Amino acid sequence: MPAPRTLADLEADIARDLELTAHPRAPWLQPKTSGGQPVLDCLVVGGGQCGVAVAFALKRDKVDNILVLDRAPEGREGPWVTYARMHNLRSWKDQTGPDLRIPSLTYQAWHEAQFGADHFAAMRWIPKEYWNDYLLWFRRVTGIPVRNGVSAGRIGPARTDDGLPCLSVETSDGTIFARKVVLATGQDGFGEWWMPDFVKALPRALRAHAAEEIDFAALRGKVVAVLGAGASAFDNAAVALEAGAREVHLFCRRAEPMVIQPYRWLTFAGFIRHLHEMPDEWRWRFMSMILGLREGFPQDTYNRVNAFPNFTMHVGRSWTGARAEGGRAVLETARGDFAADYAICGTGVRMDAALVPELAGCADNIALWSDRYAPPAEEANDRLSAFPYLAPDYAFEERRPGETPWIRDIHFFGIGTSMSFGPAGSSINAMTIAVPRIAAGVTRGLFAADLPRLYADLRAYDLKQVELDPTRIAAE
Repeated sequence: MPAPRTLADLEADIARDLELTAHPRAPWLQPKTSGGQPVLDCLVVGGGQCGVAVAFALKRDKVDNILVLDRAPEGREGPWVTYARMHNLRSWKDQTGPDLRIPSLTYQAWHEAQFGADHFAAMRWIPKEYWNDYLLWFRRVTGIPVRNGVSAGRIGPARTDDGLPCLSVETSDGTIFARKVVLATGQDGFGEWWMPDFVKALPRALRAHAAEEIDFAALRGKVVAVLGAGASAFDNAAVALEAGAREVHLFCRRAEPMVIQPYRWLTFAGFIRHLHEMPDEWRWRFMSMILGLREGFPQDTYNRVNAFPNFTMHVGRSWTGARAEGGRAVLETARGDFAADYAICGTGVRMDAALVPELAGCADNIALWSDRYAPPAEEANDRLSAFPYLAPDYAFEERRPGETPWIRDIHFFGIGTSMSFGPAGSSINAMTIAVPRIAAGVTRGLFAADLPRLYADLRAYDLKQVELDPTRIAAE
């Protein structure tokens, strides 16, 4: 079949593809209420790429009574036009993800329908703004219901009016009831963007995390210090340089910068599909090595900063303290103090469920890796022990069984899944395997809770598919 020549042609193909692959078509869920209020079958918190992909998978399984919430305005979900400061995605341009392997829904199909196949062939990486536009288009053509500008809060147990367990979710738009909740809340969904306490203690006018909004124009003519040597640290250093900073100094805590990208190695079906099924010691061994290496920076990112003569990289020079002095940030290091007009921390995230508003009612009873597995002394790592220990369907497990059984109806899909599943909750490349798994976990729970009603439906089923002719039946 020739490729669609316009976006309208592509959308016609999508409608046909979805119709052709809609089997099984039978609806199997019934509306529920709680205190007279409607109950969703699933509420997805987070309208970025992971949230819309999960919602699409659920709709494919005839779970239509769903809603996606996102606190951001439409078009600003996720990092792509907010704190992502690279020019392009770092994944291959021919990746598949939210499309769940439906060819007409792939990024490549969308790009070629708008700009042509030659344009796609000539492009090396996907510009992040294009990816953001693609995600907005994807949710429109798949009919994903998204409510923007709404923040989710505390989740707690509730009951439907016919006695089934469900969840209540406090939001900025009132309480929402749902039988299942998926937290597709991104990088900081199980904790916070982390920076050293001594940096956090500096006046806000002197410091920021790389994930925060930063007025880079105000850094023109200033000395900027960046802590970290991952891709996002380099991205922020580059934007500061491009904005006219007088000097930018990047401080790598390691003696040797990380020039290998371990996530390139693990992108194969065996690892992504089956890591969570392996014994804990192997899951820990693989992921502690990968997360210990941290995410590397690509050549293009390095070239971007290295093009500026006023960029300096310091290796093996961590910050050990900081103070405000004379309107500047004085950063303490083993090689002496360094004074900067502004400090940016590209230091990633820290796992801590107690910091997540949605988990305020259950954080102390969510099982962590430290509750389930004790690694050999040489492999011990407190940072990794704080990751949640998730069930095979991405649901939270109880640290103390019986105290909060309702958390099994909360499924988590963010960077915090890494220790249990690998990069399945944070990688576009893993979506085609990971998303159907979490969707199946949701549908399994809905099916299990409905067994008595479904069995009664079966017993009452009396739709004939044949009308017998009594005159052709021999009398006994």
